Amino acid sequence: MQLRKMNQPRKFSHQLLEPQEGVFLPLHEGDTVIILCPPGLELIEIIFGCQRAGLVSIPMLPPDPSFAQESHHHLTRVLSQTKPKAAIATRGYITRVNHYIYSNSANRDEKFVAMLQNLRWVSTEEIGTETAHNVRAARKAYDLHPNSMITSWLPQYHDCGLMFLLLTIVSGATCVLTSPTSFLKRPRLWLELITDFRATCTPVPSFTLPLVVRRGGVNKGTSPINLASMKNLIMINEPIYRAPVEEFVNAFVPFGLNPSSISPSYGLAENCTFVSTAWRAATNDSATFPNIPTHNKLLPSARLASTNDDSSSEEEDMQIVVVNEETLAPVQDGTEGEIWVSSPSNASGYLGYPSLTRETFHARLSNKGSNCFLRTGDRGIVKGEERLLYVTGRCSDIITITPPNAIETSSRAHHAHYLETSAYDAFPQFLRGGCIAVFERDSRKVAVVAELQRSEGLNRDVLRGLCEGIRDAIWNREKVEVGLVVLVKNGSVPKTTSGKLQRWLAKARLVGGKMNVVMEMEFGVDDNGKSLSSFMGSS
Repeated sequence: MQLRKMNQPRKFSHQLLEPQEGVFLPLHEGDTVIILCPPGLELIEIIFGCQRAGLVSIPMLPPDPSFAQESHHHLTRVLSQTKPKAAIATRGYITRVNHYIYSNSANRDEKFVAMLQNLRWVSTEEIGTETAHNVRAARKAYDLHPNSMITSWLPQYHDCGLMFLLLTIVSGATCVLTSPTSFLKRPRLWLELITDFRATCTPVPSFTLPLVVRRGGVNKGTSPINLASMKNLIMINEPIYRAPVEEFVNAFVPFGLNPSSISPSYGLAENCTFVSTAWRAATNDSATFPNIPTHNKLLPSARLASTNDDSSSEEEDMQIVVVNEETLAPVQDGTEGEIWVSSPSNASGYLGYPSLTRETFHARLSNKGSNCFLRTGDRGIVKGEERLLYVTGRCSDIITITPPNAIETSSRAHHAHYLETSAYDAFPQFLRGGCIAVFERDSRKVAVVAELQRSEGLNRDVLRGLCEGIRDAIWNREKVEVGLVVLVKNGSVPKTTSGKLQRWLAKARLVGGKMNVVMEMEFGVDDNGKSLSSFMGSS
């Protein structure tokens, strides 16, 4: 698809805005529409068509139209919050939605049905978040230009996937897309696209690298792999661990990969995706991977300005500070706190949530007059002469544990992802990476929910060994007591569409008995201080 195709006469726009025969609800500029289409060129055409028509479009992954197993809850939230006038989907999808609306199923959510009935449904066959993306900063940071070749399997309803469409247009680059489903089924496809199109830039979630190392099948394909063209391998979904990056680099340096192309980056939807990157073009070797410094196993995601020299700021008009969450004052370098961002890219707010918007998007530092800041909800720490920013986790995922002995009297805060990594590293051959959720069970212990790669053929002794091994691994590495380990089937641990763990939802499903449990094992201590364990159930 070329840009001129999207700039052709506004047939798409007229079909959306002008009244159609038998339709009594024409759309008007400024109206909101929801796009329920799978990733692909058709979705891209619809997104830009809505933009040309002056409509606010909300692309999202279409849930199964049977709306079984609570698959409609995210759509319900979007409909309630944005109150769209119309939904755009394929004709087949609309037919199945109508079947659900007019069915007599006893399991129907009548409130949700009413929301669907109030929408004007527009099929893609008929027509053939309010935000201002600062794509200029991202284009400059990643050194994108008309000769750049971007490859991506990120879906266009994902903020980063959408961002790179805009970057392609602003920089005049070329973008080659494939679907996330195709990539997950055959990870080697990503390597083949880089090779065949001599890609110079590719954005991927951090789980991509270990997945490709394990299942890339480099030596199994018929075509050779050559990654020498890659200048910018952009890693998103922080925090970013160094170990899997090193493993990927070591595996693919023989195939032409330049280690300096590794580009750990930081972004969030509230800042219209891009915030910063630790990558530098044409820089000295000490500032690039593998020589870039590490903090507590993590790679940095930004290089901040010197406190005495604002001209060295990574991005023009961008200010990133680490703040004490209680005093709202900036912390000294080397102290962890919440990351705040002040930038022209800060979004206007959360649609329909004015109080939360004021709290999140209009924060001010307590000890001096300042611009409005976006409270990211991410924690970070700045270290070193270059003032490298390391994103250490989410504020909401901090686990506060009371020490098990009387010597330590103060509670200790732990990032959940470190505990999850300890569990996975103990049994990588049995557990699914990125599919382990840890959360507080009580003031002294945590609960662990871990997905098995496969549950068939594992007897009770093996499962018990896994549970006990997870407990021991977390205690040995992090000195945190585990009170409960739950082994579940593949696909049980909930994630967002961008692959981030939803720990709160995992806890709610476990408490509500909605997990596909293979084995559940509880740990305790008797009156004499001896460790006890018991099976809570298995299937």
